[in-house]
Order: sequence, then structure tokens, then C-alpha cells
Amino acid sequence: MATLLPELKRQEAVLSSESADTMSFTCCLKMSLENDSPILIFCFFHKAFRNELDALHRLAMKFATGHRVDIGTLFERYRFLRSVYQHHSNAEDEVIFPALDLRVKNVAKTYSLEHESESNLFDHLFELLSSYRKTDERFPKELASCTRALLTSISQHMAKEEEQVFPLLIGKFSPEEQASLLWQFLCSIPVNMMAKFLPWLSSSISPDEYQDMRKCLSKIVPEEKLLQQVIFTWMEGRNDNDNVENCTDGFEVGGLEDSTCNERTQQMNGGKCACEPSKTAKRKYLEPSNDVPVATGMCPINEILLWHNAIKQELDEIAKEAKKIQFSGDFSNLSAFEGHLQFIAEVCIYHSIAEDKIIFPALEGEFSFSQEHAEEENQFNDFRHLIESIQSAGANSTSAAQFYEKLCIHTDQIMETILGHFHNEEVQVLPLARKHFSFKRQQEILYQSLCVMPLKLIERVLPWLMGSLTEKEAINFLQNMQSAAPATDKALVTLFSGWACKGRNQGECLSSNVVGCCLAKKFADIEENVSQSCHACSSRFCTDNNPLSSQNKVKRRVKRNVAVLCKSSNIPDSLQTANSLSLSDRPCCVPGLGVYSNNLGFSSHSTTKSLRSLSFSSSAPSLNSSLFIWETDSSSSYDVGCAERPIDTIFKFHKAISKDLEYLDVESGKLTDCDETFLRQFIGRFHLLWGLYRAHSNAEDEIVFPALEAKESLHNVSHSYTLDHQQEEKLFEDISCVLTEISQLHESLQRVHLDENLTWSDTEFFAAHGSDLMDKYIELTTKLQGMCKSIKVSLDHHILREELELWPLFDRHFSLEEQDKIVGRIIGSTGAEVLQSMLPWVTSALTFDEQNKLMDTWKQATKNTMFNDWLNECWKGPPESSSDTEASNAKISQTDNDFQESSDQSDSMFKPGWKDIFRMNQNELEAEIRKVYRDSTLDPRRQAYLVQNLMTSRWIAAQQKLPQATAAETSNNGDVMGCSPSFRDPEKQVFGCEHYKRNCKIRAACCGKLFTCRFCHDKMSDHSMDRKATSEMMCMLCLKIQAVGPTCTTPSCNGLSMAKYYCSICKLFDDERVVYHCPFCNLCRLGRGLGKDYFHCMTCNCCLPLKIVNHKCIEKCLETNCPICCDFLFTSSDIVRALPCGHHMHVACFQAYTCSHYTCPICSKSLGDMAIYFGMLDALLAAEELPMEYKNRLQDILCNDCEKKGTARFHWLYHKCGSCGSYNTRVIKSEATAPDCST
Repeated sequence: MATLLPELKRQEAVLSSESADTMSFTCCLKMSLENDSPILIFCFFHKAFRNELDALHRLAMKFATGHRVDIGTLFERYRFLRSVYQHHSNAEDEVIFPALDLRVKNVAKTYSLEHESESNLFDHLFELLSSYRKTDERFPKELASCTRALLTSISQHMAKEEEQVFPLLIGKFSPEEQASLLWQFLCSIPVNMMAKFLPWLSSSISPDEYQDMRKCLSKIVPEEKLLQQVIFTWMEGRNDNDNVENCTDGFEVGGLEDSTCNERTQQMNGGKCACEPSKTAKRKYLEPSNDVPVATGMCPINEILLWHNAIKQELDEIAKEAKKIQFSGDFSNLSAFEGHLQFIAEVCIYHSIAEDKIIFPALEGEFSFSQEHAEEENQFNDFRHLIESIQSAGANSTSAAQFYEKLCIHTDQIMETILGHFHNEEVQVLPLARKHFSFKRQQEILYQSLCVMPLKLIERVLPWLMGSLTEKEAINFLQNMQSAAPATDKALVTLFSGWACKGRNQGECLSSNVVGCCLAKKFADIEENVSQSCHACSSRFCTDNNPLSSQNKVKRRVKRNVAVLCKSSNIPDSLQTANSLSLSDRPCCVPGLGVYSNNLGFSSHSTTKSLRSLSFSSSAPSLNSSLFIWETDSSSSYDVGCAERPIDTIFKFHKAISKDLEYLDVESGKLTDCDETFLRQFIGRFHLLWGLYRAHSNAEDEIVFPALEAKESLHNVSHSYTLDHQQEEKLFEDISCVLTEISQLHESLQRVHLDENLTWSDTEFFAAHGSDLMDKYIELTTKLQGMCKSIKVSLDHHILREELELWPLFDRHFSLEEQDKIVGRIIGSTGAEVLQSMLPWVTSALTFDEQNKLMDTWKQATKNTMFNDWLNECWKGPPESSSDTEASNAKISQTDNDFQESSDQSDSMFKPGWKDIFRMNQNELEAEIRKVYRDSTLDPRRQAYLVQNLMTSRWIAAQQKLPQATAAETSNNGDVMGCSPSFRDPEKQVFGCEHYKRNCKIRAACCGKLFTCRFCHDKMSDHSMDRKATSEMMCMLCLKIQAVGPTCTTPSCNGLSMAKYYCSICKLFDDERVVYHCPFCNLCRLGRGLGKDYFHCMTCNCCLPLKIVNHKCIEKCLETNCPICCDFLFTSSDIVRALPCGHHMHVACFQAYTCSHYTCPICSKSLGDMAIYFGMLDALLAAEELPMEYKNRLQDILCNDCEKKGTARFHWLYHKCGSCGSYNTRVIKSEATAPDCST
């Protein structure tokens, strides 16, 4: 049943389009206005796209929630938006981004990759639309999800452009250069699309913004009135094209035609604009007209043969030129040959597009040459790649002969393919067109086919074509073009006619032979008439803002265009001959575009865009197609089969992320009808993904990207991806908010259905409002499904771009050691809690081999740490009890065995359990000790440690088994030493001891006694306590001994917490301080945690504050004794201070030591900035006078700070280094005298 849209949907539209996107648009608009930047016009483009996408999304949501929507209208609006946005993206790739890339490296490629991703999104959307069936219940929600994903993707892309690209364009290009770029941008869009795009754009913005856009265009379009008339005539069509979004390439939406169609166009074309493709599947154009006799020789459609002949002639010239290069072996003119080839490739491609979009649809789709067209384009691309490869490699004796052969082979293949294609068209298509199309319709088809090309190509093509025609053929061509054009295209036809005449000998004007006088000479009258008509149809916006009159207000700084084409090696000879004459010698004078004479440092002859992706039956171009200005380096993409690199660890996370994104996308569609368990599972899975992705993004932003930016050649390469992370975090937050609403609604619905004590009036109330709750719940779940689709698409595309663009850079710019260090930094900034969640999450998405490679990489990066010990303990989980120690090895799960096998393949060293120790005789024990000594992978300290433990293992095992038995007995008897509470504050009855505040005592595994902490045990015993072996504790409230854990399991205590912090590995309880467990130290440390205020240095094997990330590393520097008190630093509970030289000592020891010393007791380097102290010594020595016998003596010294040798004047105590000025030196040799010494 049709109902009004819920308020929530309107709020969503306001939130998405006005709060975020509009803010970005406003900032960009303000910045452009302040800088007087023509680039402002892109802000209007973006606003129009956002408005249309938002409107389409609201319609799709309306359709998905059961409202009536005309799916045909929706389909056509999608198609028009796709066509407009694709041309916009192609023009950016061809003009804007190459120019930006010359001045600011490493920015543009990312945005071109995003264009490709957006094209794929449109393809997916149209595949869904083409599969529409009324009986398909999933289609509406799928459509809403895809539309939401498209809206999110394009909005994020445009927001990033406004934040990064536009400021760079404004900062790196002057206003004149910006105007030149934007003029080339407009001239790169096909004429028929410009005729629809500008009116649609004008109708999408407010009247004030419309006036601003006109001012921008007056700066962008050259001063020549004819060019301005062409552009502003298109723009003034806003009133006549209010519903232009419903008209697309070859389609019109039935029932949506506006009655206010342009009257002049109706008079000229019977109500049809000649620049737009005709309706398909309409027989009225397939009926020959009786009004105009059509003889075979007079058919306008025969002009296609003229195009074919001109292309054939050009291909013949290319073939001759290729053979000339082969015979001469001269590569000097290869660039000109490439330009010649590029020109004819553009002509052929746009000729094919005209056939696919104009001619074949008019024949009701009876013919299709899409395969031939695709083959031709591929052959041209292969030819161009061949030329580029020889230009980059250079012609040498080994490659020249092979290149000559390939050059001729490619030329012959192109000739054969195109000639066969033309022959089939001439035999199959043209006879039907002559037979079924009227004379007028044939003229219209030819004019529409010409308007498929952009202005800058038409400017080159028309002189080239006219140069190959006879005078009669040329006159007929102009006559057909001028007859087919509507009255509003008079200025455009004048421009075309003038360009066409430039291809004739001496620039001969043929317009007078066609219409009785030269159109260029009558331009002033045309301009006046068209201007008046434009003002009449758009008086709402044009009262005082004629672009021609506004030129006095906005003065153009540079006149960019010229009336003739510049001579270029890329332009065919026929064009250059025609252009060799000066403008004053020509009777037909029209302005040129000036887009080939830019001074921005890049060639306008860019790679032709593959526009057939906009055709009805073809797919989007691949990444390696000519869609990009640059070619994607095949060696740059990630190759799964290549040698494993440390940085490839990131790919494993990408794979796990993609797996969970797929889960969210699929399972979100089941939330409409689900139970509470499924909803909670979905929410938990989402929050797990969010947390792990946030950790992943932070690692990239804080570690990986700065490492890339530190390389001089990689500046700016990661900025776009940092913006992606910010946008993706916002998407996660939005999904979290919607999930909260859904959870609350689900609970409300459950209460409505489960409440059995409702009165009759309550039942009636809930019956009335339960339906509203259910409608809102369905609406929210539909919205959530679209948001999950959006975040999946965004993250998938983000990951793909990273793998294509960023990760190949590590092979070229980073050694394996540098990559190891980066991976170590990432891991070292990840806390134990995150790792505990991350490892199962990542490994579940990997194959067995991938798990092995991942763990090998992590082990290599953490080889100096205790990470492997933590991993084993964490994976096994806490021991069941101390009495089960003997059987613990037998109870390891199969999962743990698999993990140890995959992560510790290289460690074949014997690891005996207690039962093995008791079964071993002396010979077997000695054999195991010899095996340790033979293991070359162990460092001497590790070998000594293992040997000592093996030699004492039988005694240790016996000692540990004895207290276990004793503990079991005393536990059974209830008589345990220390079974009473202890207090940290006896007055306030606060449980604990002098070391810790906690609510429990721990039972020592070594002696079976109860102590508040291990320090209390060590203080009262003659041995040390192994806290990790603790398996039992006693709650000091109920005095019950139980398995160690975070809470008391006795019912009377009601889940009393033993402390705020509990570590299951260290068995540490602390109710006062902020503590974290470092998985690499495998110890608990004071602080907020890794990645928050500390990080673990894999070389030093210690936790250091984030503020000293850049420090001097000394391998395993903390695994030593304090040089002052000789306490072992790694496990010390006292605060440790890092010295500038890389060594460490306790803070208390440091304070006491520095009262009388300023050098490190280990390496003798200064412990700080001693400039003031050294200055005092300078003053002291300057005032001190030595005895005569020592005055001229010198001493050789070694500086402890800079480690350089030098000489200094004799002194009993102080010797200044001549290199760094330090007095931290030592004498290594004394000389007798230095009579000439002046220092």
C-alpha cells in the first residue's frame, strides 16, 4: 500500500547531503571565490551529481519499502547519470590529472583508479536492473543497496577531490592556466553530451549559483564570440531541458516528455533535437518518405562511404610509413608516426561509437559490430604499446629487426580488420538505411554521428575529411550538416563549417555555395538572434547576465585560442597544409579552440578514452585498457606466486577484512526476519571488524604511510588513502548508530509479542502501534543493508587500490630489512588484547600455507622478543590447575598442535615435559644437552640457559611435585598457611598488601603457601616464586581457595572482582594502577598500552614511550643488569630510564648516579646536553695558567661522545674535543712539546 515516505528517510537525506557533502561543497566554493579560481565550476558539477544520486537513492529506498515507483523512469535516470558521470571522469583522466601529475607527483593515479571502480559499480547496477523481474522479492532491497553504495562511493570520491585535488590545482596553477585546463576539459566531452549536460547542470543548482557558474564559464571559454555563443546556447537550454535527465543515449522515458519542447527545434526537426539520438524501436523512421525522392546516388547516408575512404587512405599512408621505417631503420620520426596513428585511432573509435549509439539503434538493433569494434581498439592499443616499448628501450642491433617485423605485422592486421569491417557495413547496413530512412532522417543520423565526437577532435577531423573530398562531395557534406542541424545549433554549425573549409585548398570557403553566403560573415546576425532567443527562454536567470555583456566585468587575462590550428607532428599532412596559410588569406574565418597550443607542459594528444563502456551491450574497460593516461605496470601489481615479502603481511589482513565484509553484506539482508541471537551475533561480528580495521588503519596512518612519505620520490602518495580511512571510520560510526536503533526496536517488538498480561485496551493500542514499529524496523534494516553494501564496496576498492598502487612501491624503494622494521613497528604497537582477537580472525581466513608464511614473518620480526612464548601460552589458554601439570602436555587441543606445527617448523629442539624428565636416564639427558650445543640457530646465552635448565630439571621437577602433593593434602584438610585476609589499609579494611591493592591471595606453586603477592612470598621465603605457575587463589572475603581468575566463584561473594586489572598469563591482580600486558616482553607493564603511550621496539626488546620512537637501538638492551644496582632490568618492577646512548638503568639509580657523574657507566657517553657545564669549563680553563714546562705540551685524546680522535692542550683533568667541543674525553697519548702550537 502506498504511503508517505517516513521522516527518517528525509532526515537521512538531509544528514548525508547537507551536513557532510554540502559542507565540503561550501568550503570548496568559498575557497574558489576567495582565490578567483575558475576551478570553481567543478564544485557545481559535484553538487549536481550529489543531488541526482541522493534523489535516486531516495526513490530506490521508497521502492524497497513497498511504495510505488516507476522503475522505467528510475532506469533512465540511472542511465543518464552514468553517461554524464563517465564522460566527466574520462575528461578528468585525459586533461586534469595529467596536468596535475606534471607539477604534483603521486596524486592523480589514485583518483583515476577510483574512476575505474565507480565504472564497475555502474556496470553492476545495470546488470541488476537488466535482471529485474516483478516476482523477485529481493530485487528492491538489492537495488537500494547498490544505489546506496554508488552514492557513498562517488560522494567520497568527490569529497576527496575537493579536499586534496582542488587546493593543489588552485595552488599550482594560475587562474589563466586553470581556465585553459577547464576549456580543454569541456572540449574533451562529446558534443551531444555537452548539449544535454550543461542544461541539466544549470537546472541542478540555485539561481545564485547559476549566475556564479556563468561567470566561471565566461572566464573559461575563450573571448571569441562564436565559441562563447556555442557554449552559452547549450547552457541556456535549462528551461527547455528540465527533464533532460530522463533522456539518455538512445532512450526516452515514456510518459515523461515535457510539453514545453523548444518550438524552433520542433519546427526544424519535427519535435526532435538533432543532437540527441532518436528513439529506438520506433518504426516511423524505418518508413521511406514520399515527400523527398531518394536516389541511390543522392542518399546522404552515402557519406559514410566518404568516411570509410578517408580512413582507408590514412591507413594506407600509415602502412607506407611503417614500411619506410622498416627499410630505412630510421627511428627519428617515430613520435610523428605515433601521433599519426593516434589520430586515426581516435577517428576509428568514435566512428565505431557513432555506429553503436546512433546508426544500429535506429535500425532496431538488427546489426551489431561490437566485437569488430573491440578488436579494432585492441589492435590500435597493441600497436601503440609496441611503439612506446621501442621508444623506452631504444633501437639496438638485437631488437631493431624484430621491431620492424612487428611494426609491419601490426599495420597489416589493422588494415585487414578495418577493411573487412567496412565491407560488411557497406554490404549489410547501408542498403537497409537507404531503403528505410527518409532523406531528412539520413541527414539527422549523419549529424548526430558527427556530434558523438568532442569539439577538439571535430576541429581536427573536419579539415582532414574535407581535404580528401571533391568539391561536390564537400558541398553536399556541408549542405547535409546544415540542413540537419536545429536552429539552436546555428553557431555550432557555423563553427563546423568554418573548420571544414580549412581543409580545402587555400582555405576555400564553400559555405557560400551551400547557403548563398558565408556563414562566418553572417555570424554577428546569428549571434544577435540566438542571444535574443536565449534570453527569451531563460529570462528568470539572464536579465542582466549575458555572458557577452559580462565580459567587461570579468576581464580575460590570456587569449588562449587561435584562429588556426597549430602545426603539430600529430596532425595529418592535409591539416598542416591547410593550416599553413595565415588567417588573413582565408575567406572563411572561424576561431580555433586553442587546446593544442597549451603551455602547461603536457601533450593534449592523450590516449583516446574507451567510451564504448557506455554502450548498451558492452562491459566496462579493464584496468589495462586505454581508460588511463598512464599504463598500469604489470609488474607493479601484487603477484601471489612471487617471493614472500615482509610487507605482504598486510595482504593477509586484507583477505580477512574482505571475508568479514562479505559476511556483513550477505547477512545484513537476513535481519528483517531474525531472532535475538542472530542479531547479537551480527552486532558482535560487526564490532570485531570495526575494532580490528581501526587498528589496521591506525597502523597504516602512523607507521606505513609516513615510511612511504619519507622517501623523496613518494611524497603525496598516501594522502588520499588517509582521507579514505577518515571516511570509512565515519561509515562504521553510522552503521553502529543504526544497529543500536535496530536493537532497541527489536527489543520493543519482542516485548509486544511476548507480553501475555496485556489488557484488551493495551492489546488494541499495541495492535495500532506495533505496525508502525514493524514498518520502521523494516525501513532501518533496509537502510542497514545498503550501508553494509556501501562499506563493503568502499573498503574493497580501497584495498584494491592499495595493492595496485602502494604495495609495489615497497619492492622498489624498501629493502627486506626496512620492511621487517616496518612490520615490527606495526606489531610492536599492537596490544595483547587486540592480538588475541586478531590472530584467530586473520588465520581463519587463510590457507594452511598462508598461515605458515604469516607466522614466519611475525617470528622473524619478533625474533629478539618473548612473543613466541606469549603465543604458546595465549593459544593454550590458562592451565586447569597446578595438580594437572603432569598431564598438561597430553591435553593440548588439536588446534594448538596444528598451530605449533605451522608456526614453529624450524624449532626441532627437544622440549621435555615432567614425565619425560623422570623417564630419561643420565645418557639420554646428556644426549639432549649435546643436541642443544649443536643447534647453530641458538645464541650462546640461550644455549647456556637451556643447558642449565636441563641439568637441573630433575631436581626442579621433584621439588615442584612435592609441594603439589602437600598442597593437595592441606587443601583437603583446610589447613593452609596464610589462610587469612591481609590489608593494605587496616583502618579502612582495604584488602591487599604494601605492594598491591587486591581482594585475593595467590597460592605459590613452589611451596603451597598463600601470599598476597610474589614480592611478599620472596620476602618471607628463601626461594623465588614463579607467578606464571600459579593456579589457585583465595578470596579474602569468603576465604575459599579456588581456581585463579578475575572474580570469586563462591555464590556468597556474588561475583566479587578480585581487582580492576587481571592478567591470566602473569596471574597479576592490581586494583590501583593502569597496567597492560606486553605480548613481546610477555610481562605486565605500567601504562595504558601498546599503541597508546608505549610501543615495543623489536630490536631493543623493551617497551618505550611513543615520544622516543626515533631512538638508538641496541639489541636486547634490557636483558641485562642495571649497571648501578645489578638488578635484572627486564623483569624489574622499578621504573627504568632509557639513556641517550641506548643503555638503561633504574630511575632511582640514575638520580643517585648523576649527582656525581655525567657519563654512561657502560659506554662513557654523556647522559644529556652538557653545553652549560662545558661552557663553565671553558671559562675555568681560560682563567687558569699552566706552568711553563706544561704550557706547550699536547695530548692525543679520544672523544667519548663523537668517537673522534684529536689533540688538546695539556691538562691534568680537562681536555676539550676539537670536533664537538665536549670535555668527555680520555687521553690516549702525550707528546713532549709543541713549540708552534697556537691552539
